[in-house]
Amino acid sequence: MTALQGRIALVTGASQGIGRACALELARAGATVALAARSANKLAALADEIAAAGGQAAAFTLDVASEESLKSGAKAVLERYGKVEILVNNAGITRDGLMMRMKRADWDDVLSTNLTGAFLLTQALLPAMLKNRWGRIINITSVVGRTGQAGQVNYASSKAGLIGLTRSIAREVASRGITANAVAPGYIETPMTAVLDDKQREAMMAAIPLGRPGTAEDIAQSVAFLASDAAAYITGHVLDVNGGMFMGA
Repeated sequence: MTALQGRIALVTGASQGIGRACALELARAGATVALAARSANKLAALADEIAAAGGQAAAFTLDVASEESLKSGAKAVLERYGKVEILVNNAGITRDGLMMRMKRADWDDVLSTNLTGAFLLTQALLPAMLKNRWGRIINITSVVGRTGQAGQVNYASSKAGLIGLTRSIAREVASRGITANAVAPGYIETPMTAVLDDKQREAMMAAIPLGRPGTAEDIAQSVAFLASDAAAYITGHVLDVNGGMFMGA
C-alpha cells in the first residue's frame, strides 16, 4: 500500500500506543513520518523499526504541553522537510478524579496537553498546508468526548473541545484543499488504559456490542484512510471507532 507515497506526516505521542501504531501505518502507506514525543529513546527505536521495514522516519523530541517546545519542534520539522501535509494530533494525558475533588492543576494540565497543544501545533504547521493547498489534519479525540465520563471531567472536556476545534478548522481551511477530521476511539488496549482495574475493564467490555476491546491498529487504519485521497471529500467528521460502544449522530 503506497497511497501516501511522498507525503510528509507528523504524529504526536508517537512513542507508544495509538501514536506509535499511526506512525507505523502511515509509513507503510508510503509517507515519510516525523515522530514527535518526549521520549527520545523510544522515538529513535521506532524510527529504526520503520527504516528496517523500508520506510522513512525521523525523531523529534517535543512536549505538547510546552508552547516553546511545540514551536521549536514544528520549526525543526519544517526545516528538515519543508512542509507537513498530514498532522495527527494524538498526544494526550489523563489526570482522573471526581470533579468535586479535582485540583486546578489536574484540569489545567489535561486541557493544556490534549487541547491547547493540538491548537498550537496545528497553528504552527497550517501556513505550509495553506501554501501547498493540500493537507490532512486528524485529531484523536475519544468516545468520552461524545458521552462524558464520571471521574474524567477534564479529559472528556479536552476531547470534546478537540471535536469543536476540528469542525471549526474544517470550515476555515476547506477552500484550500485541506480537510480536518477527528477519530474517536472507544476502549482501546494501550498503556493509557492498562491502568484500569478489573471492575472498570469488565464494565467497559459489557458496553461494547462487538465484544472485544479495540487495538491501536484499529485506530491507525482509520487515520491512514482519513489521510488518503480516498477521504478527500470528508471533512469536519468524527469517525467513531469503538465497536459500537457509542452510536450517536
